[in-house]
Amino acid sequence: MPEPRSGQITLLLCGVPQYRIGQAAELLGVSADTVRRWADAGRVTATQASGGRRFVDGADLARLAVELAGDQGRDRPRGQSARNRFRGIVTRVTKDGVAAQVEVQSGPHRFVALITREAADELELEPGMIADAVVKATNVGVEVPAES
Repeated sequence: MPEPRSGQITLLLCGVPQYRIGQAAELLGVSADTVRRWADAGRVTATQASGGRRFVDGADLARLAVELAGDQGRDRPRGQSARNRFRGIVTRVTKDGVAAQVEVQSGPHRFVALITREAADELELEPGMIADAVVKATNVGVEVPAES
């Protein structure tokens, strides 16, 4: 498996994204050592590439992100403006004929975006991928990093 450059993800043949240990740690808001320990303990699925690097399964990472977030307190003050980008992992995509509901877990924060089905299809959104929840006023959109 070729080593991805910074900011890139690796896709398995079946299309499930995989993340380097450091990327997974950033998405979960923990240290890389913590993710390594969780992988060793079987809490998250990780595989090792021929070069020795370990990769975390994207769908399993999404499951763990939701588990770790648990019931977060909503009354904690934030020191941020109304316009923010929260890098996270897509945990759920529900589509109907016109609209799509996309859930993104960014550390302890869960974002739900209602977007058009067309936009969700164009972004090829699925659980386990990296996406940014973009917050402006009361609207949340979803972006995926550009391929380099």
